[in-house]
Order: sequence, then C-alpha cells, then structure tokens
Amino acid sequence: QVRLAESGGGVVQAGDSLTLSCAASGRAFSSNDMGWFRQAPGKEREFVAAINLSGTSTWYVQSMKGRFTISRDNAKNTVYLQMNSLNPEDTAVYFCVADPSGSPSDSSSWGSWGQGTQVTVSS
Repeated sequence: QVRLAESGGGVVQAGDSLTLSCAASGRAFSSNDMGWFRQAPGKEREFVAAINLSGTSTWYVQSMKGRFTISRDNAKNTVYLQMNSLNPEDTAVYFCVADPSGSPSDSSSWGSWGQGTQVTVSS
C-alpha cells in the first residue's frame, strides 16, 4: 500500500503561483503513474493532471493546459504540481493520487489518495 502526503497548499492572491508536492512511501515510487485531483466546496472531484512513470507523458484537463504543470522526481519519490496565474476558481482541496487503472480522468480509477491540501485564491 502506498502512502501519499501532500504539502504546499495555502492562501494566495489571484495571479500568484504555488507549487504543491506529494511524497510517496510504502512501496516503490517509480512503480506507478501519479496525478492530481481537486474538489471545491459543493462540487464533484475534478481531474487536474497525471504523469506517467518516466515523466515523458502528461495529461491535463483543457482548462489547466498552459497554467499548471505536473512533474516528478523519482530520485526524491515526489510528484509536483506547479500552478501559475491562479484565480479564485482554482480554490479547492487538492489531492495526490496513485495506483491508476482505466482513464486517468476518472476518480474511481485511482486506488490511492492522499488526505489533500487546501489551496485558497483570493480575488
């Protein structure tokens, strides 16, 4: 079983940047693709991004493309989400995910979830 621990959330102003980190432990970090979801109050979980083992392939929802960047450092067992040009619509709890099956945009296809980290963007 993999353990995921997110960090880096906080309160920022519109237009600011923020980088989230997710440290994996409990099994080999390099054995799985990983990704990020988010959930705003009153809304369903939303796919943000995913990355394959080697880091050569990434997937984003259209609204994130160009603003958000997912990356990983397998030597540090860590995946990152760099978020630029943040706006209030990005306010949500961000979850790190691992152990995928099926479509990465389907929340039910991920077997492991972190506890989440809160990102709040003020206007």
